[in-house]
Amino acid sequence: MKTLICDVCRQAVQQPDQSRNYFHLAHRDLCESCHDQLQAHIKPVVRTKFPFDYEWYNSFIHESIETAIQKGKFETKKQRV
Repeated sequence: MKTLICDVCRQAVQQPDQSRNYFHLAHRDLCESCHDQLQAHIKPVVRTKFPFDYEWYNSFIHESIETAIQKGKFETKKQRV
């Protein structure tokens, strides 16, 4: 049996199955709830970004995950870019 630890909240993911109950993004493992929080965190920022740029998107995802790892959670307030 494998046990996977979420890099953000440090909770164990029981019976990890990629893209079902954990997600590997930016060389980090995120549980389902942290992945949902990440999506909620980036959605308002991405929708206002024009023109959209994948390089910017990848760096934004990476920065958001690294900041959440340091704080132990994702920020709930919207960020402006």
